[in-house]
Amino acid sequence: MFRSNSRRALGGVSLAAAAALALTACGPAVGGDDAAADTADLSGVEPADSITFWTNHPGGSMDIEASLIESFTEETGIEVEHVTAGSNYEEVAQRFQNGQTSGDVGDVVVVSDATWFPAYLNGSLAPIDPLFEQAGADSATYQETLFNDYLYEGSHYAAPYARSTPIFYYNKDQYEAAGLEVAGPATWDDVKANSEALVAAGAADTGFVFPEESEYPAWTMANLVWGYGGAWSDEWDFSPLDGEGTVNALTFAQSAVTDGWAQVASGDPGTAFASGATSQVIASTGSLTTILENADFEVGVGFLPGGPEADTGIVPTGGAGLAVASASSPEKQVAAAMFVDFVTNAENTATYSAGTGYLPVRTDADMSDVYAETPAFEVAVQQLEATRSQDFARAFLPGGDLRLAQTLQQLLTGSDDVQTTLTSLREEFEGVYETDVAPELEG
Repeated sequence: MFRSNSRRALGGVSLAAAAALALTACGPAVGGDDAAADTADLSGVEPADSITFWTNHPGGSMDIEASLIESFTEETGIEVEHVTAGSNYEEVAQRFQNGQTSGDVGDVVVVSDATWFPAYLNGSLAPIDPLFEQAGADSATYQETLFNDYLYEGSHYAAPYARSTPIFYYNKDQYEAAGLEVAGPATWDDVKANSEALVAAGAADTGFVFPEESEYPAWTMANLVWGYGGAWSDEWDFSPLDGEGTVNALTFAQSAVTDGWAQVASGDPGTAFASGATSQVIASTGSLTTILENADFEVGVGFLPGGPEADTGIVPTGGAGLAVASASSPEKQVAAAMFVDFVTNAENTATYSAGTGYLPVRTDADMSDVYAETPAFEVAVQQLEATRSQDFARAFLPGGDLRLAQTLQQLLTGSDDVQTTLTSLREEFEGVYETDVAPELEG
C-alpha cells in the first residue's frame, strides 16, 4: 500500500468535521441511480482523441506510467496527458474534489480504496461497467475481491490498479536462535507464543510491533479483528464495532503491549523489522522489495495469521484504483475506459507489478519472471485467495479510517477500557452516518 502521512495532519479532527469536509464539493449528481443514468445510453459513442490522466504515480511509477501511456497511444491513437495531480492519494482526491466546481478534472483519476466513496457521494465518478462494455473491455479477469472494493449498489466505480495486501514478515535468524520452527506462525496464538519465546531467549527485544496511528492500523489490524469474528462494521450496521469479536480482538492486542511481547511502532513497521528491531511484523506486500534489500538477515514471508473464529487468516486489501470522472463527456469517458482496461490488462499489470511491488490485478497475469527473481512475492499473490473487501466503516464512512486509527493508538498505548471506548466510537459513527451520509444516499 502506498503510504503517506499527510492526512494525519488533521490530528484530532472530529469525524463529523471530516465528513463535512469530504462532502462539501458539489458534483453533477449524487450517487446511485442518478450517477448510473449519466452513462446509461452510450450507443454510437466513439472514443475521444485525447484524455487526461490524474495520478500521484503510486510506488514511484512515473516512468512506468509514461511507458504504458506511450504504448496505449501507439495502439489506439488516443493521446493521454500525464498529470501529476498530487504527491499522494489525499492530494489527488482534494484536487479532484475542488475541480468539481471549476470544471478542471481529469478524465481518469487515481482513487484510494479508503477514500473513493466521498467522490461517489458527490456524484463525481461514473459507473465503469457500462463504459467497459462500450469500450469492448473484459473485466471478468480482474481479481474479484480487488474489483469489488469499488462495488456499490450493483455498480463498480473504479478498476484495481496499484493494489496490495498486508503480509506476515518474520526474522528467520532470530527464530532459529530462539529454537522456533522457521515456517512462521499460523494463528495469533502462535504469534504470541513465538514472541514470548523470542524475548525470553534474548533473540529479540520485541517479538512483534503493531502499526502506529499514521501507518493505517485499521487496515492491517482488520486481519486480527476478522480472525476473532469481529468487524469495523457490517455494511452500514456499526454494531460489530463494539461487539464481542472486536472487543476480544483489541483486548488481545492491548494485552500484548501491556504484557511486553509486543510494542507499537514509532514509524513504519517495515523499517523497524528490516533493522532487526522486531522479529515479526505485518506490513504491506509493497514493502517486500525494500525489506529484502535492507535486511541483513534471512527474511521469512507467510500468510496472515488466523484467529479463534477463522482457521486461516483473512486478508484485507489496500492501495488504489482508476476511476472515470462523471463530468467528462461520453466520448472522453469511453476513451478513458479503454485506457483503464489497457494499463491494467494481463501483460501490463504484470509489468507494473514487477516495477513497483504492487500485486497483479488480473487472474491471467504471467508473473513467472517476478517469481523467479523474488520467490517470496509468490506468497503475496497466493494470499489473494484469502482476501476480503474492506468494512464500510473504514472504506466508505468519511473520516472513518482516521478515527479508527486514533482509537487504536489510544487503546494500544494506554489502559482505556476497550468496550467503553469502542461503544463511544460506534455511537459517533452512527451519528455521522445518519447526519452526513444517509441523506446523501437517499437524496
